Amino acid sequence: MNLRASILKSTATTLLAATALMLISCRPDSPKPVPEKHTIYGWRPVVSWSGHGNTQTESFPIGSGQWRIKWETSNEISPGKGRFKVIVHSLVSGRFVMVAADHQGVGKDVAYLAEEPRQFFLDIESHDVDWKISVEEGVIGEQ
Repeated sequence: MNLRASILKSTATTLLAATALMLISCRPDSPKPVPEKHTIYGWRPVVSWSGHGNTQTESFPIGSGQWRIKWETSNEISPGKGRFKVIVHSLVSGRFVMVAADHQGVGKDVAYLAEEPRQFFLDIESHDVDWKISVEEGVIGEQ
């Protein structure tokens, strides 16, 4: 092989290697993994009240159909004599939906409801206890 052929072969090999390196370095980055989305269920506060004695609440909307009533009684005047009852009504017809709480004395609990979305109101019957009530609506989201 003569000198000229040797130089051409060496140059061709160098150019081929350089082209291969350029092609490897110019390829697009591999896509970054997309974080996996998880559906989560939570509770959105709608309204709350507190008091002593009987009352009828103003109406409140429930849009998802899944909701809960968290209640708590305290400061019973005569131990064992305090009464607390929460009755849920539909505002549309005024009809009875359910008794969410019927308790004697001091305590707390949660009542879960599944009803068609609409407006509701509560009748609260209370004797010799203070009470707190909060209504929360079930919501679905992604994390």
